[in-house]
Amino acid sequence: MPIKLDTQLPALDILRSENVFIMDNERAQHQNIRPLEILIVNLMPTKEATEVQLLRLLANTPLQINVDFLYMESHRSKNTEAEYLETFYKTFDDIKGKFYDGMIITGAPVETIPFEEVDYWQELTAIFEWSKDHVYSTLHLCWGAQAALYHQYGIQKFRLPEKLSGVYEQSVEDNSSQLFRGFDDTFKAPHSRHTDISETDILTKTPLQILAKGKEVGVSILASSDLREVYSFGHLEYDRETLAKEFERDQAAGKAPKLPVGYFKSDNPEEGILMRWSLAASTFFSNWINYAVYQETPYLLEELIRNKELEEFNDLY
Repeated sequence: MPIKLDTQLPALDILRSENVFIMDNERAQHQNIRPLEILIVNLMPTKEATEVQLLRLLANTPLQINVDFLYMESHRSKNTEAEYLETFYKTFDDIKGKFYDGMIITGAPVETIPFEEVDYWQELTAIFEWSKDHVYSTLHLCWGAQAALYHQYGIQKFRLPEKLSGVYEQSVEDNSSQLFRGFDDTFKAPHSRHTDISETDILTKTPLQILAKGKEVGVSILASSDLREVYSFGHLEYDRETLAKEFERDQAAGKAPKLPVGYFKSDNPEEGILMRWSLAASTFFSNWINYAVYQETPYLLEELIRNKELEEFNDLY
């Protein structure tokens, strides 16, 4: 897929080395099509690594895509230089007048903090509300999924006895879902989190459908029937080394972490990593782009706000 990006973005060097098709603006303008508009709200401290992971997966479609990156203006990043953010990222004020076909909200290392105490919580909830009539489909990842469920439905997270870290098997609960077209009955996905949500809360407090779950991980992926809301508590976007880097980071911090489950060959870091989720990741993200975004989003994105106004009028009368 041709991805249109700032030609100076450092992540492009990695993507080009992997033969990911990156299109410059001049060539894109000669294609007589409307590109999809995708917004990535990157809450991860390792901004560049997350950029590469997500762009790599968005590349598995022939569609042309414009990508904007958003950072939280109310949060001071300790891991990314302000100049980098000002150069390659936008703020909510920059984009709140725009409309997007799709949006991805990443996870964040703030799970153990109450939602309202996260320093950018008000800014993030404003984005949640704005997205209802400015974004067609939103894919929420890990803490981003927990945060949206709490804001939209009042579903509270709870602390796990120990960190869930590893590559776990999940079963597809609804084979008819277009998000799982091309999947086998089970698939592997990385998880890395300290908190979880209750399946009972999902079933009793929301209209969302549970699409995948696992014995160790619980609810894994859920979505609204129209796929405008998609929630994934795992990290299908993680690359081969991500869990290893997290493990090494926690070791260096003296946290005595356990080895990620099902990740290292023979549970021995010296033997290397067993990559078992790349096919599922590619298929899932391609399905989201194709079925949740491309085939359903209106050609004129401004219709999103008109449709909401019509729904509100019908509710009143």
